[in-house]
Amino acid sequence: MGASESVPQKSIHEFTVKDYKNQDVDLSIYNGKVLLVVNVASKCGLTDSNYTQLTDLYNKYKDQGLEILAFPCNQYKAEYPIFQKVHVNGAKTEPVYKFLKSNTSGFLGSRIKWNFTKFLVDKDGNVLARYGPNTAPLAIEADIKKSLGVDL
Repeated sequence: MGASESVPQKSIHEFTVKDYKNQDVDLSIYNGKVLLVVNVASKCGLTDSNYTQLTDLYNKYKDQGLEILAFPCNQYKAEYPIFQKVHVNGAKTEPVYKFLKSNTSGFLGSRIKWNFTKFLVDKDGNVLARYGPNTAPLAIEADIKKSLGVDL
C-alpha cells in the first residue's frame, strides 16, 4: 500500500484519525471550519518559531473559524501529543496525509520534505494550498484570512 495509490475521499471531513489518547476523532466535526493541518515536531530547528506563530494565528482567528490540526511524525524524530503519531511518507502513510498530498505537490513532488509542512483546507474540506517547512505560519496569514472571509 503506497502513498501513490488513489485516495477516493473528496473531503478531509471523510476521515477519522486518532488523537493523542488513541481515541477516534471524526474530522467531520470540523465541517465549516478552515483548517491548517501541520506535521509537527518538538525537537527541530523550526519548532520554536512555528509553535509561536501557529499559536498567534490560532488565537487571532479561532473565533472566526480557524482550527489548527497538529500531527506529530516519528519519521523526523518528532513528538508532540495532539493527534496520534503518523507516517506522512512511504508505505504506511496515514490516509488523511495521502489525501492531503494527492491534492497538492511540493518541492519533492507529493513527498513531505520535513517537519512543519502545512496544508490549508477550506470550510468544505477541500485542500487549498500546501506550504513548505520554511514558510512561516504568519506568512500565510493572508491566505487564512481569505479562506475565513475576513477582510484583508
